[in-house]
Amino acid sequence: MKWTKNSWRNYQIKQQPIYKDQTRLNQIIAKLEKLPPLVFAGEVDMLKKDLAKVSEKKAFLLQGGDCAESFVNFGADNIRDMFKVMLQMAIVLTFAGSCPIVKVGRVAGQFAKPRSSDFEEQNGLKLPSYRGDIINGFEFDENLREPDPQRMLEAYYQSATTLNLLRAFSKGGLADLRVVHKWNLGFLKKAELDKKYEELSEKITQALAFMQACGIIDSPNLSQTAFYTSHEALLLPYEEALTRVDSLSGKIYDCSAHMLWIGERTRNPNEAHVYFLSGIQNPIGVKISSKFDIDEIKKLSFMLNPSNDLGRLNFIIRMGHDEIEKSLPKLFKELKKEGLNILYSIDPMHANTVKSGNFKTREFDKIMKELCSFFEIAISEGVYPGGVHLEMTGQNVTECVGGSLNVTQEELFKRYETQCDPRLNADQALELAFLIADLLKKARLN
Repeated sequence: MKWTKNSWRNYQIKQQPIYKDQTRLNQIIAKLEKLPPLVFAGEVDMLKKDLAKVSEKKAFLLQGGDCAESFVNFGADNIRDMFKVMLQMAIVLTFAGSCPIVKVGRVAGQFAKPRSSDFEEQNGLKLPSYRGDIINGFEFDENLREPDPQRMLEAYYQSATTLNLLRAFSKGGLADLRVVHKWNLGFLKKAELDKKYEELSEKITQALAFMQACGIIDSPNLSQTAFYTSHEALLLPYEEALTRVDSLSGKIYDCSAHMLWIGERTRNPNEAHVYFLSGIQNPIGVKISSKFDIDEIKKLSFMLNPSNDLGRLNFIIRMGHDEIEKSLPKLFKELKKEGLNILYSIDPMHANTVKSGNFKTREFDKIMKELCSFFEIAISEGVYPGGVHLEMTGQNVTECVGGSLNVTQEELFKRYETQCDPRLNADQALELAFLIADLLKKARLN
C-alpha cells in the first residue's frame, strides 16, 4: 500500500479516544489542515543533522520538559523557566563533555498521554480516563471527560504561542553566553548547587573575556542557540492534519514538532503508529522497556529507518533501575551485529515510578542509578551513550523525592502540580545535570 498521511487508518490502532461526533471531528481536522505549520522542513533537517553528530559521537542530546502540557497552567513564565533550566543543564554538560549539546524540549505539543486503562472509577462512577488536555479534561467530570475534538485546535494555538516565545528566547538574547549568570532561576534552595553553578558561570565569563581581549571571538553562536520541540505522536488525527509536503523538496514532514516519538504501548510494527511515522522525514524516537522482543526491535529499525540514515532513529531506553543491567547488554549486542545507525538515549524516569499514598512519585536515587547503569553498560559494550530524556520543569514543585534537597514523601502535597506523571523540579534537574556531566566526561574519554 502506498503511504499517505491518512493510510494509517487501515491499520489496527491503540490508545485513541472515541469521538462521538465524527462530523465535528472531521471539521476540526479540515480546519487544522489549513492552518500554518508549527515547524518547518528546514528546521527538521537541521535537527536531523545535529542528531547525526550525536550518532557520530560528536555531540550529546538533552531532551526534557513537561510530562503533559496543560491548558490551565500555560503561561510565559513557565515557558521561560523551563527554557532557562534547559540552558543551565546544557552549559554544565557542554563544559564537562567539551561537545555541543542538542537541546530538544518536550514542549509545544506534548498534550496526549497513553493510559493503562480506558476508564477510571471513583465512588461508583465510571468515566473515560484522562488522556491529556488535547483529548479531554483532567477533572473527574462526566462532561469534561468526554473526548472533544475542539481541544485539538486549542492545543495547536497554545503550541504556536509557545513556539513563538521559544524562538524569541533562543534568538533574542536570553541564550547569550555572556549573560550566563542571569540564567539562574533565582529560587535554587540548595546553596552548594547555586555556588557550583556560579563557579562554572564565572569560568565561562573569564574564558569569553580572554577570547574577546585577544580579538578571536565573533560568533552568533554566543548570543543564540538552537532549541527544538518534540512530543509523543499519540493522537494520530492531529498528527495527520499537521503533516505537509515540503514545497522545495517534495518530501513529507509532520509539522507539529521537529521530533516525534512512539511510546512503549504503541510501537507494534504492525500497527498504525509505526506505520504513520515510517512515512515522515522527522527524526523519530522509540521508547524501549526491558520487555522488548529483539526481532520486533530489529523490524522497527528497518521500518523506521530503511536507509539507515544518521540522525533519523533514537532508541530511548526506559527499563528501570532494577532491570536495565539484565536487559540492556543483550539489546546492544544484538543491534551492533546489524550495523544500524541508532542514537541511544536514556529515560530514567518512566520505569522508576512508584505510588506514595495518593501520589505517584519517583526517587532521585533510583533515577540516578539507572542513568549510571546506562552509561556503564554502553561504555562496556562499545556503544556511545548519546543522550538523556527527562520529565522536568523549571518550577519549584515537589513531585519527585530525594536529591540534595531531600524532598520527602510527606512533602509531596506541598506543590504537587502535575496532571499526569511526577517531574524533577529545577534544583533536581540541575543537580542531575552535574551528575550526568561526570558520566559524559568519562564516556567521551572512552
